[in-house]
Amino acid sequence: MDWFRFGRILFAIAMMFFGLQYVIFAAALTGPVPGPPWTHGSIITAWLSAVGFLVAGVSLATGGLARTTSLVLGIVFVLFGLIQYGPALGAKPHDPGLWTLLFELLALGGGAFVITANSPHVVGEMRMLGGLGCWLISLSLVVFAVQHFIYGSFVAALIPAWIPARLFWAYFVGVAFVAAALSLVTGKMVSLTGSLLGIMFLIWVLILHLPRVAGSPRNGNEVTSLFIAVAMSGVGFALSSGRGDRFGGFGA
Repeated sequence: MDWFRFGRILFAIAMMFFGLQYVIFAAALTGPVPGPPWTHGSIITAWLSAVGFLVAGVSLATGGLARTTSLVLGIVFVLFGLIQYGPALGAKPHDPGLWTLLFELLALGGGAFVITANSPHVVGEMRMLGGLGCWLISLSLVVFAVQHFIYGSFVAALIPAWIPARLFWAYFVGVAFVAAALSLVTGKMVSLTGSLLGIMFLIWVLILHLPRVAGSPRNGNEVTSLFIAVAMSGVGFALSSGRGDRFGGFGA
């Protein structure tokens, strides 16, 4: 199986659903509006965002201009995160929500760069984007890990009640994030790390996010969280393709 293509399609599905969220919001229809890390903005901004995400999703899913599309997505995610949430985080460094918002966007941007670097016929400096992508993902994973350790009880409360030892799993995921970050920054076992990340995020989609969306379908935050997990699962599988080993680590 072409795991890179599978991961790219998962990432594309997430982009298309983000676009649909903006369509619903812009058309003022009943349904979930975009939640963090997306800003609602004006109706015009919402329509532009809707078109951008939908076009990007179709491009990635079909493979047409996928390399350019993922590059543009990566730049947009990173710049939007830094401009929108960087100053706010500097002003309120103890706000966990701002840390989550910023580093979700940086992780998605890093994932888009990984897809760019993994695309066929990539040569020269574009391959270095894979290293940058790994760095952004790693940094984000460390931030998420710290949050799991600091707010373990809160994270545990999000885990379905039928799963035993929920606090253990909250801390276990934090440890797993740190291990994954170390793998990506050192370039060691990147393919295995990508596979495990892809599977982990996909499991979360099935047992955590889908039930929460089903229970609160009009909650835009829950819908957005669902498709962030879908996108990150896609990034993991893109890394697991084996091509990621050529640029894993800081010295890409």
